[in-house]
Amino acid sequence: MVAPSNNIANSTAGPANEALSEAKKAAEARPDGQKTMLNAKILQASLKVSIQSGNDGLALLYRSAIEHINAVLEPELGANAIGNAMAGDHSAEATAGRILSMSTGFFDAYAARHPDQDPEEVVRDFVALIRGGFEKGYAEAKDILAGLGVLGEGSDIAADIANTYALVQKGYDDFLEAKQSAIREDVGQSSQE
Repeated sequence: MVAPSNNIANSTAGPANEALSEAKKAAEARPDGQKTMLNAKILQASLKVSIQSGNDGLALLYRSAIEHINAVLEPELGANAIGNAMAGDHSAEATAGRILSMSTGFFDAYAARHPDQDPEEVVRDFVALIRGGFEKGYAEAKDILAGLGVLGEGSDIAADIANTYALVQKGYDDFLEAKQSAIREDVGQSSQE
C-alpha cells in the first residue's frame, strides 16, 4: 500500500516541477526576467507552506520585505544584513515586530559609517532607507498574493497585510521620533555643560 501513495506523490510532484522549470525558462527570456526570477523564488519558498491559511500571506510579506531591506542595506552593511527568518508567529503584530526589530536593529552600524554627518540627518536617512526597502517588499508580496487570488474583498490575508503595513509604518515613525528626541536631549545636555 505504500507504493501507490508514493506513486501519487511522485506523479503530482513531476508536473509541478516541470511547470516550475518552464516558468523559470520563460522568465529568464524576458527583459524583466531577474525580477520575475525573484518572484519565482519567493513563490517556490511559499509552496512549502499552505497559502490557504490566513497568516501565510504575512510570511510571504515578511520574507519579501526582509529581502528588499537586505538589498538596500547591503552597500552599507554587507550581504544578508537581516537574514530570512521564516519560522514562528506570522500574525500582523509579530510580523511587523520582526520587520521593525531586525531593520531598526542595524541603526548603530549604519550611524557608525556616517560619523561626520548631522545625527538627525543620519536617522532620517536610515529610516528612509529601510522604509523604502520595506515598501518595495510589501508591494512585491502584495502583487504576488493578488496574482494568487488571495486578496479578494473581505480576505483575511488582505486585512492582515494591510494591518502589518500600518504597524510597520507607525513603528518606523516612532523609531524616528524616539531617536530624534534622544539626539535633541543629548545636544541640550551638552550645551548646559
